[in-house]
Amino acid sequence: MRAPDFWDDQVQAQSISTRYSRLRSRLDGYERLAQQVDDFELLLDISAEETEGDELSADAVDEVERLTAEVSRAIERLEEQRLFTGEFDSGDAIVSIHPGAGGTESQDWAEMLLRMYLRWAQNRGFATELNEATEGDEAGLKSATFTVHGENAYGLLCAERGVHRLVRISPFDSASRRHTSFASVDVTPLIEGDVPLEIDEKDLRVETYRSSGAGGQHVNKTDSAVRITHVPTKTVVQCQNERSQLQNRETAMRMLRSKLLLLEHEKREQEMAREKGEQKEIGWGSQIRSYVLAPYTLAKDHRTNYEKGNVEAVLNGAIDDFIKEYIWQRSVGKLGVRPS
Repeated sequence: MRAPDFWDDQVQAQSISTRYSRLRSRLDGYERLAQQVDDFELLLDISAEETEGDELSADAVDEVERLTAEVSRAIERLEEQRLFTGEFDSGDAIVSIHPGAGGTESQDWAEMLLRMYLRWAQNRGFATELNEATEGDEAGLKSATFTVHGENAYGLLCAERGVHRLVRISPFDSASRRHTSFASVDVTPLIEGDVPLEIDEKDLRVETYRSSGAGGQHVNKTDSAVRITHVPTKTVVQCQNERSQLQNRETAMRMLRSKLLLLEHEKREQEMAREKGEQKEIGWGSQIRSYVLAPYTLAKDHRTNYEKGNVEAVLNGAIDDFIKEYIWQRSVGKLGVRPS
């Protein structure tokens, strides 16, 4: 980065700068943890000398508990980072949410999921960018796509890929009956810079349409939104948050390249697994988690059997424990079976 010609290649320079920032952040976190441990040990030594066998004062106990909590959280983050070994795990993520069959019920569920993930990202200090959100006919969303920027964003969010199921008393049913709704969550790494993938323009179907979401007069009254379909793989991306059709197309193409590169990557992994005789998890499109609000309250991940009774907290973004459990069980090859 100190080379005089470092910024001559803007794309490569940006990629290296991003990687440097993430590595620097990881090292800074380790150094902070080391300092916290030193402070903790010093506090214990001083407390032991001052008390000489007597109980610690209330202030000393509070300080010990505070440092213990800080060190524990820092160690948990380092342990979490250790589990991210995938090619794209450390980078940003593109998340798409689509309601299943069920009309307004499922569209409302899709909007609830969008709010859950945006709050989760905010709690972790991640930056988010809403790429598109198409409003439902009566309520909710027909689709939503957003980008999450932060260290290990993809490594964390790939645990959320699959079908999410909601059971509740419907607010749209005058008879107050219980309804079951489904929505799918797709997660793709955001590949920055030059993507080693050629896309034939003949394989693309490009459509423009008028944005149905918020965004001001310009967005709502012009056909600036762009939807691109890669016909051979039936991969669809869309973007409507930019001010111009050209900008939306550029963003959509970047998303498409990321999705197609991930498909190629997964295809290679499956082929290698077959050669090794491994049985790979089939997670795409499968029901991964249920959120039950009636007749009882329970959120349960069907891959790990991890569950929580406080569904409201989960829907407000408290999904870290589900993600951590999935990543841990996957790392030891024991999804669904906790080793003794």
